[in-house]
Amino acid sequence: MTSSGSTILVVDDEKHIRDVVQYALEREGWSVRTAEGGTEALTRLDAGGVDLVVLDVGLPDIDGLEVCRRLRTKARTPVLFLSARGEEIDRVLGLELGGDDYLVKPFSPRELVARVRAVLRRADGIEPAERGKVLRHKTVRIDVERHEAFVGDVLVALTPTELGLLAALVERPGVVLSRAQLMARAYPYDNLVTERTIDTHVKRIRAKFRAVGEDPIATVHGVGYKSA
Repeated sequence: MTSSGSTILVVDDEKHIRDVVQYALEREGWSVRTAEGGTEALTRLDAGGVDLVVLDVGLPDIDGLEVCRRLRTKARTPVLFLSARGEEIDRVLGLELGGDDYLVKPFSPRELVARVRAVLRRADGIEPAERGKVLRHKTVRIDVERHEAFVGDVLVALTPTELGLLAALVERPGVVLSRAQLMARAYPYDNLVTERTIDTHVKRIRAKFRAVGEDPIATVHGVGYKSA
């Protein structure tokens, strides 16, 4: 996948929002599919060929958070949530369920495009020097180009953002990185990310690895995180 040729699924029950988002994204050269509910979205996702989902939280049948939860059981397709609810707890919940970003309604099409571009870059952001690069630390192995992380031979399914954060820590074993440094590594094109977002992603990474008997991240209170 390359960001310029990506296919984006837009899921929102309000037609005028779908139309506005579709127009804004297609102007940038992306291919757009649409769905007006969670059931239709899951059907389209099962059919494959989607590189990113712009997903409304407040859907009438299956809400966006549940759609994301089901998607994460079988795919790492990036998810950008749209929601009329802007409270921090809602943002954190969306990220904890595997979302990559969260945009509050009403939003400007320009900001939406910028965030979509940033998420796609994180999903496709392998620099030439990193091609074929494999990172190792203790039992953890990260194939950067394939976007895969392992404990021994066990695959741990990480989103592109989660993998980027973990790679930043593993490639500098034992070095403490502040949240600001991790934000710059995982979100190089996005200055709207908060430190709380980093904490949420780290929490998800640790939970996934603990499920297979490993914890690759240590918290350094008051400073940041390092590889454990």
